[in-house]
Amino acid sequence: MRNAILLAVMATVGFSSAALAEGKKIGVSWASFQEERWKIDEAAMKTAIEAAGDTYISSDAQSSSAKQLTDIEALLAQGVDALIINAWDKDAIGPAIDKAASEGVPMVGYDRLIEDDRTFYLTFDNKGVGSIIAQEVQKLVPEGNYAIIKGDPGDPNAAFLLSGMMEVIGADVASGKIKIVGEAFSDGWKPENAQKNMEQILTANNNGVDAVLSQNDGMAGGAIAALAAQGLVIPVGGQDGDLAAINRVARGSQTVSVWKDSRQLGKAAGEIASALANGTALDAIAGAGKFNGGEKGIEMNAILLSPTPITKDTLGEAIDAGHITKEMACEGAAAGVAACM
Repeated sequence: MRNAILLAVMATVGFSSAALAEGKKIGVSWASFQEERWKIDEAAMKTAIEAAGDTYISSDAQSSSAKQLTDIEALLAQGVDALIINAWDKDAIGPAIDKAASEGVPMVGYDRLIEDDRTFYLTFDNKGVGSIIAQEVQKLVPEGNYAIIKGDPGDPNAAFLLSGMMEVIGADVASGKIKIVGEAFSDGWKPENAQKNMEQILTANNNGVDAVLSQNDGMAGGAIAALAAQGLVIPVGGQDGDLAAINRVARGSQTVSVWKDSRQLGKAAGEIASALANGTALDAIAGAGKFNGGEKGIEMNAILLSPTPITKDTLGEAIDAGHITKEMACEGAAAGVAACM
């Protein structure tokens, strides 16, 4: 009798048995937690997943392709209903992608492209990020010698960022107005590798470098350390909105940090994964469009969020959004930074 009453109530108010079912398990495989920003992503992602009544389960591959492969398989063994994958090496995890797909587990490629149409691609517009970095630096150095500090060669984002940079400065490079005097990949996106690359570029050019385009803030910090050792302060661009980088913008040692608000990205990933786990199709995710900018040209369902450039003139946006405190952003700030006055 009680079951009959419950069914009647459900029918009356429009509930289904699915609404009363237990929440889903969302598995998240992180490539590496070495960078400051991933913890911010995770907090927003976990909050969104739990708000949907689902459970967050995660693993950290610690910069190892082999470990990420086994991590994903372990998450599948735990019975996850959807996966969010921040790939260390998109090709190395291919067998895990196949296994998840064969088990009907939907996947979100998080911030790093997994060029497989069985996954949903979620990131910021990384080509646009590269363009913003180059635009802001070029405003200050319209001609001269440029160095480009690139990320890990195995990460597709390094190519997207470079493509965006070259859309801005390519014509001037072709005309000779801008000369690229050094360009190097930095394994693992590690600041210490970027610093070594910058030191080598400075040595090869007798310190004759006028500007640096770095593909993230950690590496920008490494490049700036190499420049400082030679007594040089030149325009340097980066991205991620790292707190240390925003302070460097205020101090004047970094020109721009393109802020990809990780809270937005993490929240979106949590919401998308929960929707997929509950049966929403890849092409039915709200706001989804098509992306085919990878090496293979595979068309994928995707959302690309818009980033925000943080310069000395827009520093207040990061403070107002609560991303960084005024005290932290403005410590040692140069004169004339409006947000620090």
